[in-house]
Amino acid sequence: MTKKWWKNRRGTSRRSFLGGALGAAAAGTFWAEDTIQAYQGNVSTASKPTELKITDLRFAHITGAPMRAPIIRIDTNQGISGYGEVRDGASVTYAMMLKSRLIGQNPCDVDKIFRRIKQFGFHARQAGGVCGIEMALWDLAGKAYNVPCYQLLGGKFRDKIRLYCDTTESHDPKIYGERMKKRIDEGFTWLKMDLGVDLVEKIPGCVSRPAGMTERSVANVAHMFTGMEITDKGVGLMGDYVAQIREVVGWEVPLCADHFGHLGVNSCIRLGKGLEKYNLAWLEDMIPWTETELWKQITNAVNIPTLTGEDIYLKEPFIELLKNHAVDIIHPDLATSGGLLETKKIGDVAMEYGHAMAMHFAGTPISFMANVHCAAATENFLVMEHHSVDVPWWTNMVTGNVQPLYEKGCAAVPNKPGLGVEPNPDEVKRLAPGTGYFDPSDTWNNERSHDRLYS
Repeated sequence: MTKKWWKNRRGTSRRSFLGGALGAAAAGTFWAEDTIQAYQGNVSTASKPTELKITDLRFAHITGAPMRAPIIRIDTNQGISGYGEVRDGASVTYAMMLKSRLIGQNPCDVDKIFRRIKQFGFHARQAGGVCGIEMALWDLAGKAYNVPCYQLLGGKFRDKIRLYCDTTESHDPKIYGERMKKRIDEGFTWLKMDLGVDLVEKIPGCVSRPAGMTERSVANVAHMFTGMEITDKGVGLMGDYVAQIREVVGWEVPLCADHFGHLGVNSCIRLGKGLEKYNLAWLEDMIPWTETELWKQITNAVNIPTLTGEDIYLKEPFIELLKNHAVDIIHPDLATSGGLLETKKIGDVAMEYGHAMAMHFAGTPISFMANVHCAAATENFLVMEHHSVDVPWWTNMVTGNVQPLYEKGCAAVPNKPGLGVEPNPDEVKRLAPGTGYFDPSDTWNNERSHDRLYS
């Protein structure tokens, strides 16, 4: 009974299968050479991932997208290349100095390479090289395995990525409101506004500060050290400004605010309280991200979500903010935070502490698509920034996309291998004439250093 059941369950025994196979092979009808070739013809053999090696690292400059952003390309011994982007405003040197540490490595060992080079990144733009390389490695790995990047991150939670976009500011709230209303008409379901103290600093009685000081003159001084404070009159006028914008765009759409100016912590709290009635989606970067305890003071005092994170490198500083519940929402920029995998890890940690993750982005479609894949793979993702809605040629910078990069306020998650797009040579050369288009970079081949962090 048992043997009969087992035979029926398996359909045929291993011995009978092999016997039949060998017999068929002897007759020339099984595993014939033409059969094998036909089988291989239906299987992608363009890449053998275990034998893939990095052979080169090159770059091309982009300007006006709307920022300056170098694109990097990692080449391999199998003729496939991966693309990444150094963060807007950063130097391509941050990436090129790492070339000699990449040559000969298997790009599919993304985490291994990242751990090797992450010591050469730092907060804000100084992370641009490490993160750009990490993007390019995932692009290569996806192409090698013939799957989209989100699949390598564990799969996707969504097919579309909600976007919010910056809108050119006006001191006239009616004009600013109409500009944002146009975003709603274009299909965007989340809005962002700049709301700086520059709106009222020239009005008598609105701002207290040392004589001769302006908001612009202290742009590089940390908020806590400027001595600039806003008065109740200033808070009231800024509130009236937001009220007029709400009249135009309505109350249903989320509306967040940024670029308040370098005000002291108590002024941030005073202004935040004054804006509560307008139901803002978040208050962004009111003070430097480094000040965990001061952020916690603001968050606990104001009934509007707080948010920071676009200049933070790696997950550990985010964890410090999260475990202290210092802000309500984290806001990594993938081109600074560590790339796709590190940013997904950041989102996962935030979820464990009960916080959502929005994503900051201002660059080319290369980094845009890296963000899209990461957002798709992160469960507690909220919304992603798109800073180039008004740049008419922005989508033309890349080829390979079989659908619009975004429409009706959302980006579609692509199913093509890797990031799903590649630079458009004609457009990139037009944008940065005379700066070179992935020219040879042999001068970076032999950069050497003893990089070990311990003795």
